[in-house]
Amino acid sequence: MLPGSIQITGESLAGAEIKDICDSLRENSVRLLSVRGCQLSDRDFGRVCRGVADSHSLAQLNLNLGVVSNIGRVKQIAEALKTNRSIQTLFLHGSPLTDTGLAVLNPVLSIHPSLVSLDLGDCMLGDEGVQLICGMLPPDGAKSGLKELTLSANPAVTCKGWARLAIAVAHSSQLRVLNLDYNPLGDQIAGMLAVAVASSRTLEVLDLEGTGLTNQSAQIFLDMVENYPTCLRMLILAENNISTDLQQQISDLLSEGEEEEDKDGEAQGNSAGREKTTWRSQSNSSSQMVLMTSGLGDSLLAETEM
Repeated sequence: MLPGSIQITGESLAGAEIKDICDSLRENSVRLLSVRGCQLSDRDFGRVCRGVADSHSLAQLNLNLGVVSNIGRVKQIAEALKTNRSIQTLFLHGSPLTDTGLAVLNPVLSIHPSLVSLDLGDCMLGDEGVQLICGMLPPDGAKSGLKELTLSANPAVTCKGWARLAIAVAHSSQLRVLNLDYNPLGDQIAGMLAVAVASSRTLEVLDLEGTGLTNQSAQIFLDMVENYPTCLRMLILAENNISTDLQQQISDLLSEGEEEEDKDGEAQGNSAGREKTTWRSQSNSSSQMVLMTSGLGDSLLAETEM
């Protein structure tokens, strides 16, 4: 039987339900576990964590909206991740981690052999937390690192923290998707990010929705995509003080670049056995989707609510 999914939102979970979740984890019959916004006791949370540690099938774990509500739970999930080797995507959006909690998680996140997507949006992070995250974006392709990173709505991060992240993004050997929406970035930080995007060999999607940008930032991004080669395929600038015309010009140029690349790929043909990975993220208020394609005819489409 192929592994399935367990998705529960905003419910109070009783002992019997927790037992069913844990049994499914240990039987390796779950690939996606989402308990976003659910209420469960510390004891039951510990049971779930032990099930996560034992699972070899679990690829996506969603603990969004306050499930990891205290430092004790942070330590429990960190302990589970020491043993687990299968999780590829971890959602902790809306958890009050703070830099202190991330410092507890960081040692296991940094060395997890399968983790490629991490959501730390609205986790009350600051500059110290961002500095830890930069260590998960290695410049050396021989070391595993994140392909997708979400840091939405962490307003305590200062210009110093974002500057560090921009440097890490510029040199990351693997990052494909970066979501920074609803942070008070402003034009100065956006300029740093534009330099990082221009330098990156891998970044394809950048979400800057609702980040306090103006036409000044948009013009810099327009000049970048118009005059310099870039891997960028999607730049989200909604909910900013940017003219519709500028946004459309940027979108058109990015679309043209993608079409030209597709034509070049068709002309060259796909080499047999060559592996290709494509990441696309389109987020809205209710869901996030990650598409992974191996290039060998098999694919996995994983979708979970935020």
